[in-house]
Amino acid sequence: MQKRISIFLIFTLFALTTVFATHQRAAEITYRWLGGFNYEFTITMYTYTPSPADDDRVFLPIKWGDNTIDDIPRITFRALPDNYTLNIYRMNHTFPAAGNYTISVEDPNRNFGVVNIPNSVNVPMYVETELIINPFLGNNNSVQLLNAPIDQGCVGKLYIHNPSAYDPDGDSLSFRLVNCRGAEGLDIPGFAQPQASSSFGIDPVSGELRWENPVLQGEYNIAFIVEEWRQGVKVGSVTRDMQILIGACANNPPDILSIDDTCVIAGTTLNFDITAIDPDGNALSLTASGGPFELPENPAVIIPDSATGMPEATTSFFWDVSCSHINRNPYQVLFRARDVHPEVSLTAFKTVFIKVIAPPIENLTAEALGNGIDLNWNDPPCTNALTYRIYRRNGSSGFVPGYCETGVPAYTGYRLIAELSDMQLRSFRDDNNGNGLVPGIDYCYLITTVYPDGSESIASNEACASLKRDLPVITHASNDSLNLTNGNVLIAWSPPTELDTVQLPPPYRYQLIRELAGETSNIYTGIGLNDTLFKDNTININPLDEQPAYSVNLENDQNGYIGSSPKASPIDLEIDPTDETLILRWEDKVPWINDSFAVYRQVPGQVQFELLSYSYSNTFADTGLINEENYCYYVVSYGGYSSPGIIHPIINYSPVKCAVPLDNIPPCPPELIVETNCETIENTLIWQYPEADSCKKDVAVYLLYFTPNADHAFQLIDSVSNPNDTAWVHQQLEWVTGCYHLKARDENGNLSEASNIVCVDFDTCPLYELPNVFTPNADQFNDLWQPLNFPSANPKANVERIQLTVFNRWGNTVFETTNPQIDWDGKDQQSGKDCSDGTYFYVCEVWFLSFDGPVKQTLQGVVTILR
Repeated sequence: MQKRISIFLIFTLFALTTVFATHQRAAEITYRWLGGFNYEFTITMYTYTPSPADDDRVFLPIKWGDNTIDDIPRITFRALPDNYTLNIYRMNHTFPAAGNYTISVEDPNRNFGVVNIPNSVNVPMYVETELIINPFLGNNNSVQLLNAPIDQGCVGKLYIHNPSAYDPDGDSLSFRLVNCRGAEGLDIPGFAQPQASSSFGIDPVSGELRWENPVLQGEYNIAFIVEEWRQGVKVGSVTRDMQILIGACANNPPDILSIDDTCVIAGTTLNFDITAIDPDGNALSLTASGGPFELPENPAVIIPDSATGMPEATTSFFWDVSCSHINRNPYQVLFRARDVHPEVSLTAFKTVFIKVIAPPIENLTAEALGNGIDLNWNDPPCTNALTYRIYRRNGSSGFVPGYCETGVPAYTGYRLIAELSDMQLRSFRDDNNGNGLVPGIDYCYLITTVYPDGSESIASNEACASLKRDLPVITHASNDSLNLTNGNVLIAWSPPTELDTVQLPPPYRYQLIRELAGETSNIYTGIGLNDTLFKDNTININPLDEQPAYSVNLENDQNGYIGSSPKASPIDLEIDPTDETLILRWEDKVPWINDSFAVYRQVPGQVQFELLSYSYSNTFADTGLINEENYCYYVVSYGGYSSPGIIHPIINYSPVKCAVPLDNIPPCPPELIVETNCETIENTLIWQYPEADSCKKDVAVYLLYFTPNADHAFQLIDSVSNPNDTAWVHQQLEWVTGCYHLKARDENGNLSEASNIVCVDFDTCPLYELPNVFTPNADQFNDLWQPLNFPSANPKANVERIQLTVFNRWGNTVFETTNPQIDWDGKDQQSGKDCSDGTYFYVCEVWFLSFDGPVKQTLQGVVTILR
């Protein structure tokens, strides 16, 4: 009687499982911020329509990630084509504080017979969503997946799914595949991605899932995660677990014809047509989804909303784009075409990315006034901008923004000089932060607007102006080229050409001012406007660490001081010695623009300097030199002003500087590998340099460092003084775990950076596995129950300790041990008598000694005794 009741209960349980555990197809959790720590959560599930389990699932248990659980009610229950039913559950929840929360739902009713999930009918469906409440990053709404996961596929035909992900906050999105998960959110044992004839994957940017091509018909489940990023920081994620039905059919998916990715300027309209064609002549429908259709202001539309036809359908996309739509990230529009076929209806997708960019500021003007330039512009076309950015360069670039090009690219030569937060401004004065601009240079400007998400508008028109030349302009502050070794400075300047001689009548004079080491001196008075040359032979600039600065004051008898030229200094040359190399660096503090430099060198034993090379930057490395030898250099600059009427090119000479190369470069760190012997508990360090590596390898000794775990710093454990030895064995270890690196030192004491760090963790040696049978019959073969692949020579190779308990079928303990080798002989530990043949249950807790500390693994299973 008892046996019959047991059989009946088992049958009844199986029947209930069959009825109620075969309906779950797809699910995801999304949320919407309501205010404070309060959020509205939505669970969207897709179930198998004929299953009676749907009728009873009016509530689902949801875990909020803050140690609370609720039953979330169902608000939508609607049948869809192909035996799909849409279930929507919704509830508000308030979290206790800022932090990271994992919101999860586990539904036991996954479909029966999923090809890539073993025993799927007994595997729950688990989905989760990550909510990050971070006040420094602002409030966040989760990504919304606008395209339902209900599309089917055919064997041998490309399958595509796109979730049509839309982020209401404009955050960046990334996509990646993950394993389907089951009970308690653990990966499902035996789960595998679907088999493909070519490839199976998801585009990390567009979210397009491509299965090229299905091999076997059946039901498959896959999962992917959509992660949100703001300013490079993750702010949340949503995981979708979805089912794909693959049938055996001869149908072909439709083709979709439309424009590719594009951009549109706020304040204009984007309009284009989309056509879907079915190659088999089937009827089809054409729909669309995506961010532009979800916007609260001026959303996009397609007309008709759902186009149909046979074998062709066409719809038109319309979008009146407003300034509120400006976004650094493009909007994604997903067009979906689905045919009508008696076997399997197939779906095709076309994704179009649309970038909404801000219009340019119009009518930028530039006008010189005094020692600065005044800029003016029209009202910005969009009032939601946060700041202006003002860019400047010397001379016109002729830059005209290209298609979809925003901001001011670096290749234009412009640099940012000001960012203004007062959006009421319509003007700006550039006087070089109070230092005055330089006469003789054409200054050109561009202006842009910047928006809350960091997007920048199209650049304005280019506006240029130059200061009035009513003051002297220095053209030379140069080491005297006729006698460079004396280090005297030749100063020359161009006279004013637009001087108001009525307001400032002659006679005129110049005062040449020198600033050096904190002292200011008047070193020359020039009479008349044409007295524009002077050699300062009172100093030798060759040994100076800091070069003097010169300026020219203009005076007359009536007014006295009229004004001054900008300052100019001789080229400041410095040389940094290193191994067989001297690195020359120079600074040209002059008001004109230098565009190229010539480097001259005097080698040891020679009198003359020879041209070594030309440079278009302010550095040059002279290589292949002899250490401990003295080399001398000077640099010649070539440049000029951008306004006409001033000598061009302007040529200036640096002081003469000398230096001696020396070996101060450490050897390169070698590449390290570690080989572990689990039987002898030894780690062998082996290192080498790549053959193609051109870095320095003059090694005299190797220094070896080790740490046994994460709680200890690296310590020097040994050195290898023969540079040809490239291996070392670490012996007498208690555990194999630990991390290593090494450094190389040359004969001059230069020490390399640390090599790559190589860690040996507990899983380097064979993991702890227990056999499921042994034969304690005293035949000297398999008489003891011992772990598999476990070193008997030293059982502590990767196991710190164990706690093993063996039970009989009545739950009584027959054997316990903490010995990692176990060595159970099949006897009852209490009575000492042989345990009867049969199956026994065990629980074994194993503590592996990892680099980060003990790691616990629990093994559960059965072992059979046979004699």
